[in-house]
Parts: sequence; C-alpha cells; structure tokens
Amino acid sequence: MVKRKIVFRRKKKENRLSMIMVTMVVLMVLIVVSVKSVELQKKQETYAARIEQLQQQVDEENQRAIEIEEYGKYTKTKKYVEEVAKDKLGLVYEDEIIFKSED
Repeated sequence: MVKRKIVFRRKKKENRLSMIMVTMVVLMVLIVVSVKSVELQKKQETYAARIEQLQQQVDEENQRAIEIEEYGKYTKTKKYVEEVAKDKLGLVYEDEIIFKSED
C-alpha cells in the first residue's frame, strides 16, 4: 500500500507538471497568434490605403485621357485652326478690323 501511494503521488506530480507545461505551450501559441494577427491587420490596413491611393491615381489618369481625347478632337476643328492662325501667325480675315493698344 505504501508503494501504491508513492507511485500515485509521483504520478500526480507528473500530471501537474505535464498540465503546467501544456498550459504554458498553449499560452505561448495564443500569444504568437495574437501578435501575428495584429501584424496582419496592420498590413491589411496599409494595403487597403495603398489600393485606395492607386484607385485614385487610375481615376485621375482616366480623366486625363478623356481630356486629351477631347483636346485631340478639338484640334481637328476649324475653330482651333483659326485660333492658331490668329495667335501664332497673326493672320486675320480680309474684312476683319484689328485694334492695337498703344503701350
């Protein structure tokens, strides 16, 4: 009976030690998972901000492409040709009167 008690006590101590070790391992795993989760959430926020910034740039470039296309159409009109002829070449229509300011 004394041997049984010694064996039982020894097993009880071993069980406690095992439980403590298992608890420590579980806590360590939880801590690691929590830290990694926070890191991943920060990365996700950073990526979301970057996606928003890039989307804004894409929208701006699309708007710019539309403006360039409209300007291209405008440069093919008669009105544009007249403006360039007047501004850059100083040409006028035959019946047009030009007023010059005295500086």
